Amino acid sequence: VQLQACGGGLVQAGGSLRLSCAASGRTFSSYVSGWFRQAPGREREFVAAITRSGSLTKTADSVKGRFTISRDNAKNTVYLQMNSLKPEDTAVYYCAADRDGSRQRREDEYEYWGQGTLVTVSS
Repeated sequence: VQLQACGGGLVQAGGSLRLSCAASGRTFSSYVSGWFRQAPGREREFVAAITRSGSLTKTADSVKGRFTISRDNAKNTVYLQMNSLKPEDTAVYYCAADRDGSRQRREDEYEYWGQGTLVTVSS
């Protein structure tokens, strides 16, 4: 599967953005999906993950209550709704997918990755 992330941009603190990750292929519903982010000078970190059906999600403590992951398998797309953005949310955001597992948090548990989309939050 190929993943294409988009929706990043520049936003003021307190604002919102919705990232999208479009997947190629007809079997996207067979893949668990996740979002990760990498801030300048830092390692990539887990943000959120979602099961194949979308019924269960997992979110990092740092974004819990502000970010929501969802998916629309009919559109082969995973979303990350980001509200109440903070300057520390500034990062390149990556979507990922894998055939195995369920809401995994580790990078090495995902085989497929999108190219990343930059989110910049100004104070």
